[in-house]
Amino acid sequence: MHLSRQQRSDAAPLARQEPLYRELAAVLRRELEQFSAGDYLPAEIQLAARFSVNRHTLRRAVDELVLEGLLLRRQGKGTQVLARPLIYPMEAGSAYSDSLSALGQRVEAQLLERRVRSATAEECQYLQLADDSELLELTTLRLLQGQPVSLIRHRFCASHAALLADYRGGSLRQYLAERELLLSRSFSLIGARLPGREEAAHLLMPRHAPLLTVLTLSRDTAGRPLELSFSTSRADRFQYQITP
Repeated sequence: MHLSRQQRSDAAPLARQEPLYRELAAVLRRELEQFSAGDYLPAEIQLAARFSVNRHTLRRAVDELVLEGLLLRRQGKGTQVLARPLIYPMEAGSAYSDSLSALGQRVEAQLLERRVRSATAEECQYLQLADDSELLELTTLRLLQGQPVSLIRHRFCASHAALLADYRGGSLRQYLAERELLLSRSFSLIGARLPGREEAAHLLMPRHAPLLTVLTLSRDTAGRPLELSFSTSRADRFQYQITP
């Protein structure tokens, strides 16, 4: 679709109410339906020439779609089209990888860090540990269709270090299930905030865009608290569905 002189003339009454860059953003928004997630838009100079607008106007239009979570600027590469948000069902037995794989998504989990540290008072309370206990923390990066969407920090009592020694990536729930340790979600607390520098870098997102945060306590089949996880996910990629 091209904003010809005639089209812009016909749209003159609307243009007086709404800036040109927003009209252009509306055109680009419709055209994104012709792209696949991961595709790149043509270069700004090409789009500006096509729509007969200056690059500042074009850039402001693209900014609108970046803020909506439809596009992502990747330094040195261009402007990438993002997938539409996924609905993640939060049920007692739901597992991240299994739930999203069932939606037809290619899910990967990369292990970024493994460390032992002192537990905070809050962590001790959730996991029913003695004061000053040590935790094993595994940090994973989750990717959907090759795109990073979530960082998850899994906290376990350090006594489980031997059990988790061979974990190198992939579904952590599946890894534990293969060792006859089945977990179910006890509760989740959902919040939102802006990302830190490291989070934004891992998730390829701007610092001004919001994150969804989820603190989840999972128990084993005997009802003992075993894992306290904290996930930070791109809010433009997820919608959480709470099932009674």
